[in-house]
Amino acid sequence: MNLRSSQDKLRVGLLLLPGILMFAIFTIYPIIKLFLMSFTQWDFGSMMDHSFIGFENYKAVLSDETFRIAFENTIIYTIVTVPGQMVLGLLAATFIHSIPKFQVPFRVIYYIPVITSWVIVSLVFRYVFNTEGMLNYVLTNVLHLSESFIPWLDTRWGGSGVAMMLGIWKGVGWNMVVFLAALQSVPQDLYEAAEIDGCGSFQKFFKITLPCIKPTILFALVMLTIGGFNVFTSIKMITGGKPMHQTETVLTWMYYKAFNTGEFGYAAALSFIVAIVLVFLAVLQFRAMKNKDAN
Repeated sequence: MNLRSSQDKLRVGLLLLPGILMFAIFTIYPIIKLFLMSFTQWDFGSMMDHSFIGFENYKAVLSDETFRIAFENTIIYTIVTVPGQMVLGLLAATFIHSIPKFQVPFRVIYYIPVITSWVIVSLVFRYVFNTEGMLNYVLTNVLHLSESFIPWLDTRWGGSGVAMMLGIWKGVGWNMVVFLAALQSVPQDLYEAAEIDGCGSFQKFFKITLPCIKPTILFALVMLTIGGFNVFTSIKMITGGKPMHQTETVLTWMYYKAFNTGEFGYAAALSFIVAIVLVFLAVLQFRAMKNKDAN
């Protein structure tokens, strides 16, 4: 019996070994290497001879004015896009859930933006909101609402606002699918009992639907918060951080410091600062939801 058990464990270990090796090589090792890099002077001029400098990279990141702007932009982007995606996604899911005969077409319509390329839709938004783009053409030459072209992408909040619009538009479909699955799992007996007690649609939604899908709301909140901090492609393609790095986010600024100025140690330190912030936010979100459950 023991011999057979040992053989079974050996077979399981051999089956898991390729996956463990891949995970160690392509995930664990890069994280460790990046962590060590954050404590060194690692740039284009010292690729082969990098020296240990302690927490200097972390000090440089925290004292960098552009990083502060990029961090503020990321926080604002997350605060705007996460609730926007969740609210619109939940409304879309509730609407589709109420019309079972036409669920498939509406699911496809809402989910199409999710599967489109970030690069393609970012270029489309840049074309629409560019100074000489389609929106300005319509406003000036067709509707005659403006006498001159509006520089939508040439200001900090204009460029950031366009990226936020894109983020919400592209994320509604994902939230719709997640919330629709949660809505379909809510017991119908609860709604029937509520109808017998004379509850209206709004009462059923806030007293039954929302409490039943609270775990899904927490899941979506955490995932979207992580996604908000990972915004990169839309900013890179729409504004490129312009004007004067005023529309940078933490990832675009990290990319700029690593591949434009060659400050890999700075970029590595920045990445771990962002990771710490994300862990802190996730813990806060979990605790907040638990406190609501307790109350």
